[in-house]
Amino acid sequence: MNADESLTRAEELLARLEAVRTELEQLAADGEGAPDRAIELLGELAELAKAVEEELEKAQRAAASDA
Repeated sequence: MNADESLTRAEELLARLEAVRTELEQLAADGEGAPDRAIELLGELAELAKAVEEELEKAQRAAASDA
């Protein structure tokens, strides 16, 4: 995978992360208190953030090897 592909993948993951964050905010604003769903969303946010970090590291390594 080259740097551009990794960056594209990171952008896709960031879009998913933003969607999950928005859902979490909406859940909090509703005030109905769905703690199980909130915990699920927080876990998903953590996984997505880690995946974004991994893709950015791949992109950095790919760019360094191309230089």
